[in-house]
Amino acid sequence: MKRSSTFNNLGGLQSLFFCAGIYAVSLFFSIFICSAVFYAFNPRKSNPASQSVSQVTPAAEKVMFASVGK
Repeated sequence: MKRSSTFNNLGGLQSLFFCAGIYAVSLFFSIFICSAVFYAFNPRKSNPASQSVSQVTPAAEKVMFASVGK
């Protein structure tokens, strides 16, 4: 009886799977490395709309309610 084994067939592809896995992991991490370098040289500018909202908000906080009486 002949033994049929797929383990030997996959063993020949082990180096290919290893290289493909390392390649995929390096592509995944390069996204984060490249974006970190990009934003280090080009920082995100704050949105002008959010600045106007933040300037309006403190004025509303300065309203003071007081009661005088004993």
